[in-house]
Amino acid sequence: MRQNDTICAVSTPAGVGGIAVLRLSGSNARQLAEQCLQTPKGRPVILSNRNAKYACLMDGTALLDEVVATYFAAPHSYTGEDVVEISCHGSLYIQQRALQLFLDKGSRLAEAGEFTLRAFLNGRLDLSQAEAVADLIDSQSQSAHDLAVSQMRGGYAKELETLRQELIDLAALLELELDFSDEDVEFANRERLKEMLEDLYSKVKRLSDSFQTGNAVKNGIPVAIVGRPNAGKSTLLNALLNEDRAIVSDTPGTTRDTIEETMVIDGITFRFIDTAGLRQSSDEIEMLGFERSRKAAQKAKVILFLHDARVPFTDDTMGDLCDIIQDVNQKEKIIFIVNNKCDLVDSPSSQGIDISALTGDGIEKLKQSMVAAVKKRMSEQGDVLLTNIRHYEAMNKVLAALDEVRKGMAVNLTPDLLVIDMRDALYHLGTITGTVTSDEVLSSVFSRFCIGK
Repeated sequence: MRQNDTICAVSTPAGVGGIAVLRLSGSNARQLAEQCLQTPKGRPVILSNRNAKYACLMDGTALLDEVVATYFAAPHSYTGEDVVEISCHGSLYIQQRALQLFLDKGSRLAEAGEFTLRAFLNGRLDLSQAEAVADLIDSQSQSAHDLAVSQMRGGYAKELETLRQELIDLAALLELELDFSDEDVEFANRERLKEMLEDLYSKVKRLSDSFQTGNAVKNGIPVAIVGRPNAGKSTLLNALLNEDRAIVSDTPGTTRDTIEETMVIDGITFRFIDTAGLRQSSDEIEMLGFERSRKAAQKAKVILFLHDARVPFTDDTMGDLCDIIQDVNQKEKIIFIVNNKCDLVDSPSSQGIDISALTGDGIEKLKQSMVAAVKKRMSEQGDVLLTNIRHYEAMNKVLAALDEVRKGMAVNLTPDLLVIDMRDALYHLGTITGTVTSDEVLSSVFSRFCIGK
């Protein structure tokens, strides 16, 4: 990207609206804007820092629109460069004419994500904060919004900087041990170094493990509704969504495939998945649906195991649940036993949550129980959660490098070999914040952005 150019783009979504915003950034942004603006009395407009000015946008002698122009002087702007934002009426014709006007004056069209890229290159954001901008734009719920805001404002970056400094401190001690290996000097004994390493490893591991929760919150918590045929899974899905989304029938095996719908409960997005009933069948299509149910449950963060309250809860019933999750670590799952059709029995169940998907009784309690369980799991993961697959992969490489250091210390490897793995860990941590980066990484990150951001 040509960083010395003045760039321009429409920053509001494509389409007609009451207002559209055009953004210019670069050393000539102010001059280009002033060339196209004048007062209603035909006088030149002089833009001043952080002041919004009412003006006429002129194409030669022709009035294009009446606008509001706001100037942000470098370095105190979003990009760290001179920035001018022009609010005009949202006509597509006006937007395109205004954009062409600034292009004719010497600016060029911004590439996807170039405004945020310039913010990164000018030190306004690190790479993880820049990625959080895209997450903030894409956020569909309060929980996803809160994660993106926290990351954008540097909470995640501070955690990474703390880890980086601890890595540097540990590497420095190993370097000193190497430099003075021929001297009778001890800066830190191996046991102390092992303690520091284990503490560092556990912090990185906690961050890595938080990805499962963070990614689920960002994209929606997957909730699998599983149980035997006619337990009321489709009725429960309809009750949760408050609409007739799934076909309901007394005939066993009606649901042959997974059905997925999304809703937000108390600021958290849940992706509910209605699955085929758990039973053996000679019907090839039904068994294919059962296999998809098992895969959906294995990937789900929350499992609602639906049980017909009229049927005794036996070891076979728990066997159904064990079969569906198979070898998946149950600690990673939030599992609810949900007793349905409680309106048809005289006494409440001894375990689980009692509901009637048909009448709606207990549905609100079930929703609040899910919200509480997810929030509890989030709090257990700490204040910072990994939400980005690129960060997760980099963090796992940091873990692998630290694990090599652990193995090396266990067999008393010399410091020069240990330092190699420490530097490797530092490198991979640096790729997250952009301390270490490449054109390919930048291209991948900023290609997610729309033009104008």
